[in-house]
Amino acid sequence: MSLPVPGLDFLAHVEVELAEPVDLGVTDAGHRRIVPIVGGTVTGERFSGVVVPGGADWQVIQADGATTIDTRYLLRADDGAHVYLRTAGVRSGPPEVLAALARGEDADPSSYYFRVHATFETSAPQHAWLTRVLTIGVARRRASAVVYDAYTVT
Repeated sequence: MSLPVPGLDFLAHVEVELAEPVDLGVTDAGHRRIVPIVGGTVTGERFSGVVVPGGADWQVIQADGATTIDTRYLLRADDGAHVYLRTAGVRSGPPEVLAALARGEDADPSSYYFRVHATFETSAPQHAWLTRVLTIGVARRRASAVVYDAYTVT
């Protein structure tokens, strides 16, 4: 008996609004930046809502410019329920593209690699299904936002 081949089901389009990064410089973990999350939207058929201000991306920038993503933030669903979201991932690519992104310039998302996986936590029974799926996202960095499409792995 063979195992099923996984697929992807679209979950939501996410736009996360960002404030100016706080650059901690080089720490024991690497070059650390904290990017405050100040708002945003989540739009999907099964889940929609807003990004509640107050989260952050706790990034580590590697020597080659690649960035390790570690976000934690809160979503408020359209029905008022709260859902905690955490993403982890990587943004990498050619040095000139990563430098342009660091300067706040827009770059074609196919010119660099930006992927995340997401986990959810909630006490709302109607959204508990989010805690029982694996979710990945294909992302794009803009000057003051991160935009990604999230998919559940079937």
